[in-house]
Amino acid sequence: MTTYEKYQKLKNYLLELGSVAVAFSSGVDSTFLLKAAVDTLGTDKVIAVTASSCSFPVRELREAEEFCKNNNIRHVVCQSEELDIDGFRNNPKNRCYLCKHELFEKILAIAAENNINTVLEGSNLDDNGDYRPGLMAVQELNIKSPLRYAGLNKEEIRELSKQLALSTWNKQSFACLSSRFVYGETISEERLGMVDKAEQLLLDMDFHQVRVRIHGQENGAIARIEVLPEEFSKLMQEDNREKIYHYLKQLGFSYVALDLGGYRTGSMNETL
Repeated sequence: MTTYEKYQKLKNYLLELGSVAVAFSSGVDSTFLLKAAVDTLGTDKVIAVTASSCSFPVRELREAEEFCKNNNIRHVVCQSEELDIDGFRNNPKNRCYLCKHELFEKILAIAAENNINTVLEGSNLDDNGDYRPGLMAVQELNIKSPLRYAGLNKEEIRELSKQLALSTWNKQSFACLSSRFVYGETISEERLGMVDKAEQLLLDMDFHQVRVRIHGQENGAIARIEVLPEEFSKLMQEDNREKIYHYLKQLGFSYVALDLGGYRTGSMNETL
């Protein structure tokens, strides 16, 4: 099936659903899904719902708000503080399940209040290959995954996003900041802030795809930096290296390291 045929399959599926609430993070996948939903169903049949929490950078929330405003899309921002979920701070292996279950319960309630039939989320075909306990919550609560249904992978979504003139077509991939923590190590507001500020520095320095993983507790915490291998030389330029090192030390990291494996999704799952 061609990319275009998959796109038509997606639109036909959305038509069958009638009205939808899209879990909207302003990322590549959810932006494309929201755009497809609005183009197919119209703005009166679609709402976007964004969860605000300390694990979701303010820059992403602002981008979500701006996109909806510019496209006349109804946008609901709900508070979904993961750290208030029982057991979440301990970062268990089913952390994403706990988070997604609570989040989608809230979105289902918002959808009902707005007379919306179905809640959608933006996972794509490539997400089937990683450890993603959050998809269990999706299945249990009957949340629909149209991009997976249509068989669209990340590369195809970027291609279609470019054709639709979406600025997110080449946006870096993003995941909840809690995914930067070793399973079993405590997640806190302070440590989430350290990771967020460290990654923001790298983005401000025009590194395209970044992760700053945190290892160890407050005393002796290590920042493990992942960037694309082709950007290793840029990071190791003397001025850049010194700037990154000293800033992360100021944030509270005791050690700053470059992961020679480079950026990759789900690297914290490699030990499972």
